[in-house]
Amino acid sequence: MAQTLAGKTIAVLATDGVELVELQKPVAALKEAGATVEILSIKSGEIQGFNHLTPGDKIPVDREVKAADASAYQALLLPGGVANPDQLRVDQDALAFVRAFFDAGKPVAAICHAPWILIDAGVVEGRTLTSYKTLRTDLRNAGANVVDEEVVVDDGLVTSRCPDDIPAFNAKMIEAFAEGRHADQAHKAEDAPRPPAH
Repeated sequence: MAQTLAGKTIAVLATDGVELVELQKPVAALKEAGATVEILSIKSGEIQGFNHLTPGDKIPVDREVKAADASAYQALLLPGGVANPDQLRVDQDALAFVRAFFDAGKPVAAICHAPWILIDAGVVEGRTLTSYKTLRTDLRNAGANVVDEEVVVDDGLVTSRCPDDIPAFNAKMIEAFAEGRHADQAHKAEDAPRPPAH
């Protein structure tokens, strides 16, 4: 694969309960494309990855999200798993970090259950995206246009449904991350209503 992401630093935001394949395979693809990748979390040390419901590898955390500056990263990857986004979506530091990418028009890729985080960050209204099937009513209620496709790209936002979609997800993620800033994404973020703080 061409080194299309050389010189770019990509943030991966995750915590305990992350679906390992949705973190490890996209991260490997990003590194193969030449990117530097940092794992950010709401805790320091390590996070516990899962293979569906079975605990798997632990992933070292490079930086706590509360100490991270979104401007230091060119793009954001949000892997899924059920418990992972459920914890991130109520953490104000995590939500502010995610929101900063949309405000700046930087590309974001979210797979499976990760769009839950986007709902609480207040960035899905008017967007077209996909997700794991159990989230789709939540997304529609938040004003998103939800489709059932293996990968959807909407002005720098890349989404997929499940681990089976990872090959298509990785390809579109790298393409969007290589393109860089999407002005239309920033405009959509400016127009979106901000969610109330929890």
